[in-house]
Amino acid sequence: MRPDISIVVPFLDECESLAELHRELVEVLDRLAAYEVILVDDGSTDDSWAVAKALAEEHRETIAIRLRRNFGKAAALDAGFREARGHRVVTLDADLQDPPDQIPLLLAKLDEGWDHVSGWKVSRQDPLTKRLPSGLFNRVIRSTTGIQLHDFNCGLKAYRIEVVKNIEVYGEMHRYIPLLAKWSGFRNIGEKVVQHYPRKY
Repeated sequence: MRPDISIVVPFLDECESLAELHRELVEVLDRLAAYEVILVDDGSTDDSWAVAKALAEEHRETIAIRLRRNFGKAAALDAGFREARGHRVVTLDADLQDPPDQIPLLLAKLDEGWDHVSGWKVSRQDPLTKRLPSGLFNRVIRSTTGIQLHDFNCGLKAYRIEVVKNIEVYGEMHRYIPLLAKWSGFRNIGEKVVQHYPRKY
């Protein structure tokens, strides 16, 4: 049976957080619809791949993909997008800063007719050295693209499947996915305020 929701999780050296994240995802997704969880290892050097592989072996709705080396987040996302079969696709980071219980909020917004919904971390739980450059980046991209999103860098995003199947993400282009979507003709791009937690591990 084709899943309704595909969750794509790119990760690099996140062996401490993967099992906990997967457990939280399952708790949320079991209440929603048929789903698949796609874990994409972007060349981890710790035990992350062993954890992801074990999760895939234990849970039939979980798929583990391993890239040959560290190609970067964009390549990991692209690999997950190629694998995704759900009508709706959600991405989030593996570090537990993006809580899975925010996924229903993004999906509800997507169901209003948006092609792509980006999370907006109003209260971002990162050091100033990350927040300041990110704020500048967001202002520049808003002004140059006309896409009125507050947080292009948020890893928590939702898409209609047609969007991810019609874009190619490479290099550092994961930061510009809303722009890639717009270039591909998907102009209904919105955002939703989401929670953000401090990094746990």
